[in-house]
Amino acid sequence: MKTYKIINNFLLVGALAGVAACKLTQPVEQAARINAPQTFAGQTDSTGIAAIQWKTFFQDINLIALIDTALQNNLDLRIAAQRIEMARTNILAAQGAMLPSVSAEVTGGGRKFGDYTMDGVGNYDTNFSENIDADRRLPAPFLPDYFVGLRSAWEIDIWGKLKTQKKAAYNRLLATEKARHAIITGLIAEIASAYYELIALDTEMAIIQKNIALQRSAVETIKIQKEGGRANELGVQQLSAQLINTQSLEVEKQQQIIESENKLNLLLGRFPQPIVRNTILEQTLPQPAQAGVPANMLRRRPDIQQAQFDLLATYSEQQAAQLAFLPSLNITAFLGFNSFKSNLLLNPGSIAYNAIGGLAAPLLNRKALKAGQKRTEAASLEALYTYNKAVLTGFQEVSTSLKKLENNRKINDFKTQEVEVLQQAVVTSKDLFATGYASYLEVITAQRSVLEAELSLTNVQKNQYLALIELYRSLGGGWE
Repeated sequence: MKTYKIINNFLLVGALAGVAACKLTQPVEQAARINAPQTFAGQTDSTGIAAIQWKTFFQDINLIALIDTALQNNLDLRIAAQRIEMARTNILAAQGAMLPSVSAEVTGGGRKFGDYTMDGVGNYDTNFSENIDADRRLPAPFLPDYFVGLRSAWEIDIWGKLKTQKKAAYNRLLATEKARHAIITGLIAEIASAYYELIALDTEMAIIQKNIALQRSAVETIKIQKEGGRANELGVQQLSAQLINTQSLEVEKQQQIIESENKLNLLLGRFPQPIVRNTILEQTLPQPAQAGVPANMLRRRPDIQQAQFDLLATYSEQQAAQLAFLPSLNITAFLGFNSFKSNLLLNPGSIAYNAIGGLAAPLLNRKALKAGQKRTEAASLEALYTYNKAVLTGFQEVSTSLKKLENNRKINDFKTQEVEVLQQAVVTSKDLFATGYASYLEVITAQRSVLEAELSLTNVQKNQYLALIELYRSLGGGWE
């Protein structure tokens, strides 16, 4: 009993000394965040295209079917779902740490005390006492020890450390859910972009095939003129070479279409197969695009929300690391049957119980706690910088997409006019060549120019769709 009091007093003195020695620093200040602009490129719309559901935003039924398939089968999404489950288990673990642990225990053992020890002499002398009956006599020289019952341990959260850790785990869960939303947003945008790239390749293929037909007609014409003495072999060779070059472009486009289809199938989580799709002329997207106010983007964009929850989680973890320096209050207890004879173990007289509570604080070798404190401080600052970077990245992407969309519309108007003029030039050059007022070189030049212009126009039209899709993604649309 005296020994027990000495140990208890030592623990109490150590705890008080720990409180006196602990000077908790304040967690890293995280309020210094970026002040966001009030508008995007002068726009004042408070909703923006991000509020449009993706099934409404994309009106192509084939594209909608592809996105639906991807949301069910995409492997990145499945991986993200399992990360959410792992984060949810961390909350359960944090909740469990706040409750007492109770375990059932069945133990058996024994020992032999030295004959010339206090315990050995005391046990030997006890058996000669007239105050004990036969059941209470100690076995000699080996003393068994049997226990059947419950043991419990409980750390009382007097400083809120465990509660803070639970809060950190909860914010980590929210961050992983937002990470999944970011994957959904990115996946929808990636599928839509790949889809429009694919139908743009179809359009380019149609343009090339149309030009092949025109060039084949030109070759046949110049061969006839050669036979009539109005053209020479050089002209035939030049136009034939142009035809062969365009035919090689057709093969290249076929390979690009295959690669694009396989890329889409990978996003859909399935093996290569043909992609059902419409033409570029059948596509309609919301016009004009509105970005909305920056505050709405901060609330909708998943990666910014993820960075914000990570920021809150690291702040809580930093607080928990500071609180680890304070004394912890622990209560241990047991209740069960304890006996040195197995046949008497379940006897009512063998009932035993105990409860001990004490404060303990780290005094020496606190390097592990200090290392944890330094790590959480660095993690907190990293999370702050990550959040600021996410905000800057979001505004940069929105601003770039808005300007790209606006400029691509202007370029599209000019390219459309250019194609119309060059198509008329091809007709004119063929008529002049047939009547002898133009050379075959002028026909070749006109045909090459219109092919390049038509392919360029298709690329500009594709970039318009891609810019609008990127704007939709960068504003946080698609995950709801």
